[in-house]
Amino acid sequence: MSESTSPQPGELVVVTGMTGAGRSTAAKELEDLGYYVVDNLPPALVRDVVRLVDDSRGVTQPIAVVVDVRSGSFFDALHANRQQHVTGRPTTLLFLEAGDDVLVRRQEAARRPHPLQGGGRLVDGLARERRAMASVRGDADLVIDTTNLNVHQLTKRVAEHFGSAQATRLKVTVISFGFKYGIPVDADFVGDMRFLPNPHWIPELRPHTGRDPEVASYVKSQPGAAEFLDGYLPVLEIAARGYLAEGKRFMTIAIGCTGGKHRSVAMTEEIAQRLLDRGYDTRAVHRDLGRE
Repeated sequence: MSESTSPQPGELVVVTGMTGAGRSTAAKELEDLGYYVVDNLPPALVRDVVRLVDDSRGVTQPIAVVVDVRSGSFFDALHANRQQHVTGRPTTLLFLEAGDDVLVRRQEAARRPHPLQGGGRLVDGLARERRAMASVRGDADLVIDTTNLNVHQLTKRVAEHFGSAQATRLKVTVISFGFKYGIPVDADFVGDMRFLPNPHWIPELRPHTGRDPEVASYVKSQPGAAEFLDGYLPVLEIAARGYLAEGKRFMTIAIGCTGGKHRSVAMTEEIAQRLLDRGYDTRAVHRDLGRE
């Protein structure tokens, strides 16, 4: 078969992250999506698994491997064995994390010790793991914070990111949030909409959200809104092209205001639509809408 007609290789997803953050849930969903899943794999064996699947199922079979910090010489082996020039497959490193308090509750509910706590406390094991995983998190293509996600919500997030057959397109998530609830930890870019007048102080607009036409129109008509959009979109497109050139296929843009109800929601919808119009695989998510 000539190179021009060779089948395109399936995706390789390397799933890692903090203990208790949802690696098993993510792996189960990837399996349901048709991935060949291998759990608790030493990173040094990633290349061998790819070769075995290529021989037995073909190069188009997508693969997911789950690795954790207990796998010995974690960092060097993971980096060496996930590169596309080594595996022959487009590769995504998915990192799952959550806040320490949530991870502690999950581990205690499972009645399992942390693999790195030794004779110490559970929080000691988490601290060691977080330090050990810092470099891997920084190298991740996609970070999902599961602090406020239940099993069904995490499953949906994984399906949204990996259920598409268009694996080579940049997937962009534009997420609105309220600064009083904290900045999303998985954000690649953060935009602050608090420079715009707050519709909260207009009685007829207060009950509505940024998804309602009257609020969206008000927000986008304010001085500076159009200039922000016209200036910010080219920056995002420059970054998007760079992400693709570097093999990164996920980008998260967080747009915030005070409570995540009016300004950030309206601007998130507008940014997402403009990116969609430019051909990017884009979705809008409103993290804090409904919390007030």
